[in-house]
Amino acid sequence: MVFLESKIFILSIEQVMGGVRNTSMSVLLVLLYCICFESGSATDTITSSEPIKDPGYIISNGIVWVANRQEPLRDSNGVLTISEDGVLVVLNGEKKPIWSANVTNSVPNSSAQLLDSGNLVLQENTTGTIWESFQYPSDTVLPTMKVSANVRTGKKVQITSWKSPSDPSIGIFSFGIQPPRLPQVFIWKDGSPYWRSGPWNSRIFIGIPDMDSVYLNGFNFVDSQDGNFYLTFAYEDKALSYFALNSQGNLVLKYMSNGFKDVVWSALHSECDVYGKCGAFGTCDPKNTPICSCFQGFEPNN
Repeated sequence: MVFLESKIFILSIEQVMGGVRNTSMSVLLVLLYCICFESGSATDTITSSEPIKDPGYIISNGIVWVANRQEPLRDSNGVLTISEDGVLVVLNGEKKPIWSANVTNSVPNSSAQLLDSGNLVLQENTTGTIWESFQYPSDTVLPTMKVSANVRTGKKVQITSWKSPSDPSIGIFSFGIQPPRLPQVFIWKDGSPYWRSGPWNSRIFIGIPDMDSVYLNGFNFVDSQDGNFYLTFAYEDKALSYFALNSQGNLVLKYMSNGFKDVVWSALHSECDVYGKCGAFGTCDPKNTPICSCFQGFEPNN
């Protein structure tokens, strides 16, 4: 039987990148989209007595996430497990932690489970969820995941690009919400605006011309009245679609079909979509050479 599944692997970078080898970061912990032939069942949970060792995995119906982006394993002896105090950790071949979940209220009898949404959660039977990967995303927004900003606490949930297509460490681009008045979403380059959606009008972002496209429905922008604003999306076929911020700074919507990830929408179509490309009082037309010109009554400064 052929079915869509997600795996959490400890595997080499050339496997992740499809043949691109990077000797400086040889092993990563990732969630991947895979089409697999599978006849049996597999666990979706990690415990202190049942860790993941290379090349082990757990299976769900979710998708892409990278844990140790800044601290890659150097060999194939890594282990993903639960520490004695109940924290999700990645250990190197010397059993030293190179990454751990950001947890302050851990308990010894916790376990980690990969949900069908693609969310990896650290939980305990009585206290519930202690930590979740959806609060610490990498470059991908999955259905039901919340991109958020709290104007009272300053806490944000944003995604950040890979440094390059073969290097998953943190790049120069980020994507998130800019609240509170006329809330909208931005792509930032080194902290400066690079692209913006235009304000949310309770139905669409008015600066996105194709917002009414079938690919861009299902969005929900929420003001929870406690200072927290969040954006989420969900489709009926939610396991097949996701947004990713690539290393060139473009936000793209990918759709899984027949084993391939097709880009069905992108935020930037031309240089004219870059924020402030032609400066104040300038107009941009990608069909012109040069692409920038002035509004009537103004002259070029440069």
